[in-house]
Amino acid sequence: MQRGIGHLPGGCQRTMGLHCVLILCFFSGWAVGYKQGDNVTLYVNKVGPYHNPQETYHFYTLPVCRPEKVHHKSLSLGEVLDGDRMAESIYHIRFKENVEKKTLCQLTLSEKQVDQLREAIEELYYFEFVLDDIPIWGFVGYIEESGFLPHSHKVGLWTHLDFNIEYNGDSVIFANVSVKDVKPVPLEEGAGAAVGGVGVGGGSVKVTHTYSVHWFDSTLPHSRRGERLRDYSFFPKTLEIHWLSIINSLVLVVLLLGFVIIILMRVLKNDFARYNVEEEGGCDDLDQGDNGWKIIHTDVFRFPPYKSLLCAVLGVGAQFLTLATAIIVMALLGMFNVHRHGAINSAAIVLYALTSCVSGYVSCSFYTQINGQRWVWNIILTSSLFSAPLFLTWSVVNSIHWWSGSTQALPATTVLLLLGAWILVGFPLTVIGGIVGKNRAGSFQAPCRTRNIPRQIPTQPWYKHAAVHMAIGGFLPFSAISVELYYIFATVWGREHYTLYGILLCVFAILLSVGACISVALTYFLLSGEDYRWWWRSVLSTGSTGLFIFVYSVFYYRNRSSMSGLVQSTEFFGYSLLTALVFSLMLGSVSFWSSLAFIRYIYRSLKMD
Repeated sequence: MQRGIGHLPGGCQRTMGLHCVLILCFFSGWAVGYKQGDNVTLYVNKVGPYHNPQETYHFYTLPVCRPEKVHHKSLSLGEVLDGDRMAESIYHIRFKENVEKKTLCQLTLSEKQVDQLREAIEELYYFEFVLDDIPIWGFVGYIEESGFLPHSHKVGLWTHLDFNIEYNGDSVIFANVSVKDVKPVPLEEGAGAAVGGVGVGGGSVKVTHTYSVHWFDSTLPHSRRGERLRDYSFFPKTLEIHWLSIINSLVLVVLLLGFVIIILMRVLKNDFARYNVEEEGGCDDLDQGDNGWKIIHTDVFRFPPYKSLLCAVLGVGAQFLTLATAIIVMALLGMFNVHRHGAINSAAIVLYALTSCVSGYVSCSFYTQINGQRWVWNIILTSSLFSAPLFLTWSVVNSIHWWSGSTQALPATTVLLLLGAWILVGFPLTVIGGIVGKNRAGSFQAPCRTRNIPRQIPTQPWYKHAAVHMAIGGFLPFSAISVELYYIFATVWGREHYTLYGILLCVFAILLSVGACISVALTYFLLSGEDYRWWWRSVLSTGSTGLFIFVYSVFYYRNRSSMSGLVQSTEFFGYSLLTALVFSLMLGSVSFWSSLAFIRYIYRSLKMD
């Protein structure tokens, strides 16, 4: 739904923006204690199409019961990034006090408002309320299709909600909303139609909204109430075969790694035995009568072109490796409360700023080792390698959300907050890390000296070309994570709550291990063909996994999701491109350092002066 839904009230953006703070609120929250009759605030949050999770609008953009003055809840940065826009409702809920069919409000709807509600119901709009950090979901209305000739299309509005709340002692455990024993009020097309049996003429209709509240005693302690939410099934569940799929993937990956390691070690053993049989001689005499990777020992450590870009890729890749590892470990330690909206988003923003020093240090340190001279430009390139595409993508996506009136559009104050975090924290830490890395950088430590004149590279067979290596090096790591990737997509772009962080850590370790082993194998095959241009090839071979991930995202969009429309499509493909870039940077960095360590090892193991 586009501008017909309306825009976020002006006070909402100002209030939420001023209360967004860069602090980590990840630990499980303290139980809020209530006494008999205490007010339990119910917040209305957002509405949106059931099949488009990322397309959401403020609840009060619909013609519904609302207070005279809307008061918004103070939100964390992660909640704002998650599209939350919580505002106080006019539902009066008292702790452990039942309510039977209490009138909420009476509304007189214009013909335009009736059409607006019909459009929302036909697009399967659901709403989200929040009570004591517990999300409550329900549909705005009801659609009934019956008959073929004549065809019947009925649209009904739920005007009565039953709130079922579970409690243990003085704390709330769970809450949901039900319309089980309620009949929807029909919304007929055309002006002057009677709604709820009351027609008021002039193209207007009148509806009465009511609600009931029922409290139920529960034996579940507050510390385990997250389990109750995970068992609730308003959204479809798709994670039943998770363990079996991961075990199957793990077995295949272990077999793959075993074959690569065993075969490569046997080949290297034969190479060492053959090369080291020769009489001891100078380093310049070793290329006489030999072929293979030994003959290019005077060129293999020749520094590559585009040094600054290569070092920036390695630095940002190391930063995202640190960031991903930190988030997974924090999740394993239970630092993300399932009831706290946007906790991981907040963690990602803060950790991205704090780990900027890693990218600056790694990039500038290696840039200095390979005789780079423009270290200031290197720091700038490192800082903008990911932040520039991120800002460009976000600008397009946020503009479309703003145009459509979606709550996913960030308020101006939040934008300034994020920009300030990068300017005041992220970029300075990158500069500091770069200066430290430059000052602490040692020598490159090449086992052999490099000749001034490069050796001519022989013609390579087709299976040693870059495109083939990228296809092999990208597909194998992708196959190791393809199963887990589905569940991650279902969590990010769907309704799932991902909680199996132990599996995620195992899959992440498998991904890095496969990337490193495949990179070493492909580098060996490249050197055995007397091609010493391994620097960029090692980055691209395994870094191409990002291309496979983006192709998979297209498959997921078309075949595994029900997403559609300009808003959802732009956001999905924009951030899928960024995800592919992140994986390419991470795996490219792992691939390069693995190849460098391997090359140093094999040339250091030869008997050369």
